[in-house]
Amino acid sequence: MLLRRLSRSPAVAILGPRQCGKSTLARHVLRERDAVCLDLQDRADRARLAEPELFFDHHRQRLICLDEIQVLPELFTLLRAEIDRDRRPGRFLILGSASRDLIRQTNESLAGRISQLELTPFLLSEVPAEVDWKPYWVRGGFPESLLAADDQDSFDWREDFIRTFLERDIPSLGFGVPAPVMERLWRLLAHSNGQTINYSKLAGVMDISTATLKRYLAMLEQTFMIRLLAPFEPNLKKRLVRSPKLYLRDSGILNTLLDIEDYDGLLAHPKAGDIWEALVVEQFVASLPRWRPGFLRTSGGAEIDLVLERAGRLRLFEMKLSKAPRPSRGFHELMRVLTPEQAMVIAPVDAPYEAHAGLWVMPPGEALRRLVEKRS
Repeated sequence: MLLRRLSRSPAVAILGPRQCGKSTLARHVLRERDAVCLDLQDRADRARLAEPELFFDHHRQRLICLDEIQVLPELFTLLRAEIDRDRRPGRFLILGSASRDLIRQTNESLAGRISQLELTPFLLSEVPAEVDWKPYWVRGGFPESLLAADDQDSFDWREDFIRTFLERDIPSLGFGVPAPVMERLWRLLAHSNGQTINYSKLAGVMDISTATLKRYLAMLEQTFMIRLLAPFEPNLKKRLVRSPKLYLRDSGILNTLLDIEDYDGLLAHPKAGDIWEALVVEQFVASLPRWRPGFLRTSGGAEIDLVLERAGRLRLFEMKLSKAPRPSRGFHELMRVLTPEQAMVIAPVDAPYEAHAGLWVMPPGEALRRLVEKRS
């Protein structure tokens, strides 16, 4: 995907959380090309851009990779002028953790000149089929966490990640949020995972204004830590819940914030079902970016955990943490009304089976493989 984007766009930006593999992916691509790469967190590399116009002119025929570009957001205006002088594809590869400046600048300064690629931590569909999903559910998809020698090493890495994110990354990305305040909010959100947001109640617990809360949530969205799932609004003669649902995007980070260290502890936790739902929602939404995600809940309590919509086509999903899952009556009712092209119950079953006509029960890995094979 990255090579295809470089072949058609003057600039490609790889955006994603830190430690998800952006630099590793870039190094793999750069080995096959005549390229020059600068890490803008390195003082010596920043010094090479003291006169950026001269640097760009000298390396005009090479692919220029700028890592951690949020450190020098003023470069975006210069990149726009440089690309307008020479719009050949594959001139710039930009890497960076999302930030207020980075997102604004790529959307405004480089509109029509840049292709954005979101890189997530490992998804289940990217993990070999023979690898058990249980360690993934506990550890999440960040490479250093997933591939750690044991659960304790993995948990220690995630604690360090959270501490560094709070104490270093948030200030470096331009967000003026005190670390203790953000840590408290993050842990509250972990306990609210999978629930619709009550902004005024959450702001009251945090003793901040609703506007401030929304700004903090936007920051966590921009840094790929949480996902706010919008309500799906079909033309039904029912009153619908219209507040978004909140999920922490990486199950390993979620487990760490809830002090869950291993699989047994996860199964015993009262939030295990919500953590399962968060895992599956993130996998499906990230694996199928062209499908618009949402959820559906009526005021009467009927609910569909995840709706994927594209050009009027619907796929419906319910998540159940059970070896013998039973879809809810509300799911069946809404399924009959919406007539989706696919409907699935995602559960930790050993093999897929058809529970009712048009409704399949599937383990997450098999469901993902089938859906990714049918991207169109």
